[in-house]
Amino acid sequence: MQSEKEYLSNYNIKDYERPSVTTDIAAFMIRSEESDNYKKDSENKLSILLVKRGVHPFKDCWALPGGFLKPNETVEECALREITEETNVTPVVLLPVGIFSEPGRDPRGWIISNAFFSVITEESVKQVGGDDAADAQWFDVNFQQEKNGDFHLVLSLKDVHLEATLEKEKTKYGKNTFVIKDGGGLAFDHAKIIATAVSLLRKYADDFNTIFDFLPESFTLNEVQKVQETILNTSILPANFRRKINDYVIETDEYTQGAGHRPARLYKRK
Repeated sequence: MQSEKEYLSNYNIKDYERPSVTTDIAAFMIRSEESDNYKKDSENKLSILLVKRGVHPFKDCWALPGGFLKPNETVEECALREITEETNVTPVVLLPVGIFSEPGRDPRGWIISNAFFSVITEESVKQVGGDDAADAQWFDVNFQQEKNGDFHLVLSLKDVHLEATLEKEKTKYGKNTFVIKDGGGLAFDHAKIIATAVSLLRKYADDFNTIFDFLPESFTLNEVQKVQETILNTSILPANFRRKINDYVIETDEYTQGAGHRPARLYKRK
């Protein structure tokens, strides 16, 4: 009987077709939009980081940061390297969205993407286009289901609006996924990846697993509620929110300071 060593010495991996492997990263941030009225709280926007592709295919189209896996690195290491090279942003949080392997998803050939989502605080953002990205910008995210059952994804940056339409389907593998009906000008199948990432982000935010990553070390309870409402795209009764959040935070002896606002107690994550 042939030993494993003998078997491997005769094995040639090039005898078999192999896909290329990439990573794509949906990096989210809560962006504060200051009000002209100092007595009014700033408005929060859920934003996602996109890069404008500087090379073919999909040259000049907006896409998620990402790229090809190199030898001797994990997909997580690849994801961190690619987003840093393309945007000058290195996330602290990196969570899996899923594997996207539909045949024909990339016109260059058989390419499988490992997608992740990350959370970046507003204070750490200094994005610039790099590597094969011509530009990197934060787009405001609006994702909701329409009356006809389709899902509408709108990514907005000043006068640029990318509008994709997707249909949600349940696969035989026991999980829900999206089918692109109109990609909205986004490269590859990135509308599908973004829709999946936003859905997962909302699932995490609903039980407080992720929302603290959008906040500084010290924060007010109102700030936490606004972050959760922004992610979930809904209003939450303050009494219900305060009851739930108590198990996740601890009080500090510090208070906010600033003209036009009553000082509020600062909290930290447990």
